[in-house]
Order: sequence, then structure tokens, then C-alpha cells
Amino acid sequence: MTSDLVAALRPLLTAEASAEAYGSGAEPGDLEQAVWLRLLERLEADGPPPDPYRWVRGAVRSEARRTRRTSRAERPYAAEPADAAEPGPEQLALTAARRRALREAVRRLPGRCPRLLEALLSPRDLTYREIAGELGISQGSLGPERSRCLGCLRRLLTPEVAAR
Repeated sequence: MTSDLVAALRPLLTAEASAEAYGSGAEPGDLEQAVWLRLLERLEADGPPPDPYRWVRGAVRSEARRTRRTSRAERPYAAEPADAAEPGPEQLALTAARRRALREAVRRLPGRCPRLLEALLSPRDLTYREIAGELGISQGSLGPERSRCLGCLRRLLTPEVAAR
């Protein structure tokens, strides 16, 4: 019964959440999740609503209103801990680990990609002309080559990022 109800309501909930999300400043997925949670609470307490489609529409609008009210009441911190002038030891360790992982992934890339990306990541802040001269390629081919290399890097890092 519950799985049939979920399957029947999913398209409507997705559409309603997408429509209401923009005006409420929420992500459609967040609205959907909140409504699914409310539905589970409702099923546990009172059973299924008499008109589930109408209930979903009302629940989405209610969650959107709640999100708008909450966002109006929230005030940002004067300064976030991440805005501190001096990063803490844990932040330094995490930054160093990310840089190491990036450098290792760059070294595993095929062809000229490792040299190109190392030049782009260089602290010397090289211009495209200087990078093209170092690599012995035309400056015009540098952009497409960079795009191809970044695509390779993205594909290489995706499984590692997903695993964490």
C-alpha cells in the first residue's frame, strides 16, 4: 500500500516541489524530502490522507512557506569560523591533504596533461604565453588542451570524491 502511494505521488511531488522551490529559496530536493518526511509521520499517526494528491499540494506549499519564514528569521554570523585570519591546524592539514591528492591525480593524467596542469597550478602565476612557450605548443591550442585535461582530471577524481 505504502509503496503504491509513494509511486503514485512521486511525479506530483517532484513537479510541485520544483514549482515552489524558486519562490521559497529552497532546493526542490529539500522540499521533496521534507514532504516525504511529513507523509511518513502522517501515515504513522493517522494513516493515509483521504485525498493524497491534494494533501501533497498543500504540504509542499506549507513547507515552502515554512522555509521562507525560516530564511527571513535567520541572521548570518558576524564572522564565520572559516573567515578567521589564521587557519587552525586541522584546516591546514585538510588543505595540505587536498593539495597532495590533487597533485597525485595530476601526475596520473595521460600525455601532456600533467605538465600543462602543473604549469597552470604553478605559484609563479604564468601567463598563457609563458605556459605555451614552456610546453612548446601554440597559445591557441592551450585552451582546448586545458579543457581536455580538466575533463580527464574530473573523471579521474570523481570516484575518489564519491568514495569519501
